[in-house]
Amino acid sequence: MLIEGNVMQDLNAEIRKLIKGEIKFDEPLSAHTSLGIGGPVDIMVFPEDALSLKNVMLVAEKENIPLFVIGAGTNLLAPDGRIEGLAVSLKAFRSIELTRDSDEDNVVLHAGSGVPLPMLVNFARKYGYSGMEALAGIPGYVGGAVYMNAGSFGTEIKDVTVSVAIMDPHGGIVILDKDKLEFSYRHFNLPPGSIILSANIILRRDDPAEVDRRTREYLSRKKTSQPLGELSAGCVFKNPQGDSAGRLIDAAGCKGMRTGGVEVSSVHANYFINKGGATCRDFIELMEAVKAKVKAYSGIELEPEVKIVGEII
Repeated sequence: MLIEGNVMQDLNAEIRKLIKGEIKFDEPLSAHTSLGIGGPVDIMVFPEDALSLKNVMLVAEKENIPLFVIGAGTNLLAPDGRIEGLAVSLKAFRSIELTRDSDEDNVVLHAGSGVPLPMLVNFARKYGYSGMEALAGIPGYVGGAVYMNAGSFGTEIKDVTVSVAIMDPHGGIVILDKDKLEFSYRHFNLPPGSIILSANIILRRDDPAEVDRRTREYLSRKKTSQPLGELSAGCVFKNPQGDSAGRLIDAAGCKGMRTGGVEVSSVHANYFINKGGATCRDFIELMEAVKAKVKAYSGIELEPEVKIVGEII
């Protein structure tokens, strides 16, 4: 059941007493996703600190309201109609701090979940900290990168993550150290109902000029092979074991396929582009059509990498 009338007013008053940060009602998720797709969500909250986030989670739990975090919305597909629940943006959680500077070889950076991943990559490049160069050009926030175990060119965020701070559904803060982190391909085993607050990232000291050179090289390779300037949600499907989803989609003759306002990119077949006026229904229908063609061509059933609001709340 969607949140209606006087219930919304009561929630408005209750939440405003408990949090520092902006609150929006009937906020279109199309304004917060890289695809530019998504209907209005009942409530959207932008907490400025951990206590405010905790209070939002407790209100949602008490009122039995679905809650989900949207991050930067770069790997998210939102429904076209009104979306039930409470969306949380952690864009205020964007501090980067050097936590340990005594090691001759390594440094540890504490990055908030709302830090844009490109900002963290550029921070490392500026100071000559090596280990993240291959992640250049990946959009989104650190929290989303951890949640999806983002990666490219053989490097994944798990390779440099030594601990993750999360908030459990009751507002408690838990630190998951390296031996408790359960990463797999494009997945982090986040306890149900929990939210990623920050990550500690370990990098090697290096020559800033060399880190800069490698970062620029990876970014250049990405710009020539991916449609970075288009409205997309990044890779739509996971790579199957031993193969590439983009290669399979291309080989199955899907480049240029279009449903409504969504088109399979001519640059990289695993990217679907919003060419204007695209809807969630368009995107899902194109996903199904591409999956069917790839299955007929190769016998491989592609699995979605893009996250769909409604499946994860």
